[in-house]
Order: sequence, then C-alpha cells, then structure tokens
Amino acid sequence: MSTVWPELPAYPAWRDTQATLQLWTQIVGKIRLSQTPWLNHSWHVALYVTSRGLTTSPVPHGDRTFEIQFDFIAQQLIINVSDGATRTFPLRPQAVADFYTEVMTALQELNVPVRISEHPCEIPGAIRFTDDRIHQAYDHGPAQRFWQALIQIDRVFKQFRTGFVGKASPVHFFWGSFDLAVTRFSGRRAPAFSGKVPGLNPRVMQEAYSHEVSSAGFWPGGGGIDYAAFYSYAYPTPADFKNQPVKHGTFNETLGEFILPYDDVRKASNPDAMLLEFLQSTYEAAAETAKWDRNELECPLGEPKEPRT
Repeated sequence: MSTVWPELPAYPAWRDTQATLQLWTQIVGKIRLSQTPWLNHSWHVALYVTSRGLTTSPVPHGDRTFEIQFDFIAQQLIINVSDGATRTFPLRPQAVADFYTEVMTALQELNVPVRISEHPCEIPGAIRFTDDRIHQAYDHGPAQRFWQALIQIDRVFKQFRTGFVGKASPVHFFWGSFDLAVTRFSGRRAPAFSGKVPGLNPRVMQEAYSHEVSSAGFWPGGGGIDYAAFYSYAYPTPADFKNQPVKHGTFNETLGEFILPYDDVRKASNPDAMLLEFLQSTYEAAAETAKWDRNELECPLGEPKEPRT
C-alpha cells in the first residue's frame, strides 16, 4: 500500500467540512471570475493545486494583480497583492456568510475591491453566501488529507496530459463541481449542450462543451457517489462507449461515465501506474468509438529534458 497517497475519510464523515470548503472555494473562484477575461471552456475560473494548497494564480486588477491561496499546511487563507500588501486569515469553523464578509472586506482594505454574484453554482437549493449560516463546519484534518491526495493526483494527471499534442486543458480544480480535471479535445465541434446545471447560465455550459471531449477527473465524494473516485467521460457520448474494455474502472449507468474508486488506487502496489492505465484506457474508449484522428493527436508520454522528435 502506498504511503504517499493519503487515506481519505469516508465521505459521510467529512461531508459537512467538504460542503463548507466547497462554498469557500466558490467565493474565491468567483472573485477570480469577476476580474479575468473569459477564456475558452471557462478555463479562466479554475483554481490550481500548489505545494501548500490551492490558488487562484495572479488575478488582474487594473495595473496590479492579487492572488488568493488556501494554505492547508498552515491552515490559512492568504491574499497577496503585487504592491506587497497582504492579509491572512485562519481556516477555522466559520459560517459561509462570515467568510464571505471577511474576504470581501479585506479586498476592499487592500484596494482591490471586487463584486461577485452571491449565488453558488452547481449546488441544488443553494443559499446566498451572505445568508448562509448553515454551512460552518471545518475540520482541518480531512481538508488537509484531501489536499495531500490532490498533490498526487495533480502530478499523475500532468504526466498523462503530456501524451497528447492536440488541444488539452490545464490540470485544474473547478470549484463549481469541486473536482480536479483534465480534458482532451478531438478538434471537432460538438452538438449544442442542452442540459441544465443549477446556478449556471445555459450559455456557460454550451461554451464549455462546444467541442468534442474526453475528460477525466477526481471527486472527493458527492455528485452521485458517496466515496472518493476518479471518473472519465466523453461528450458527446459515443453509442458504444460504455461497452469498451477499460482497465480498473467500471461504467456507472446513472452518471454515464467510467468510475474508479480512489481507495483502489491508493491500495495498489503502484498507484501511479494503475491511475495512468485507467486514464489511458478510458481515453482510448472515447477516441476509438468517436473515431478521433489518433495519429495526429497523440505522442509518447513526456520525459524531463527530452524535446519532442
């Protein structure tokens, strides 16, 4: 069993902490969204895994920038501005409404004021941030182990991404669905997305799925499953996609995607290899059934200091 892939608590045991943390990340993510020019497929809104937690990366504000970081080692939220100004808050049990007020007040005091929509995204029946005093649980232990898992997953996802020379997304964390994801594109347009997502303008989803994709990611639990798991899906879904042979995963009929439990990877003798096999075989299932031009899109996995031939 791996000693670097952390054991995650059962989803029901940290559900309340996860719900609070997701809403905190939505506030921070919406701050980035409010200031950043739109990038294809909403890539401009995501957070990124760091050696200490999650970050917005530099966010423009006039001729300055600022960055907001969740530090899960020191258990702090840190706001840094390019002129040297900074604010730090402890991550602690705190109502979403109070977290929102604390962050927005700090940005005002740092002379980087922003305005955001107070309505959470992708959460059915969500409460406005300023009214939410229900979600206030925060246990730093599970939150830190979740980030430690993201460290390993981010590393393997980035290695997987190197085996593709076509258009591919960064490895990034979407605060709406609370998942780490990486997406490959065939280069062909897709039919207009017709689904509906709570709290999102349909135009956002139509733009996000404007082209054919094979997408993989990681959920800590929720979204239809009560355990941490990796997923992989195709859009539009090819007719025979679910019947393709894949390594280590099974097809979930309800979700319409392949699922691999996180614990299966963590307990494997070689977690990296197992996860890479799942990612590659589910991508191949999508690429083969949708008839992607694989010769033009694929390449060997990257190696340090080795340019492509």
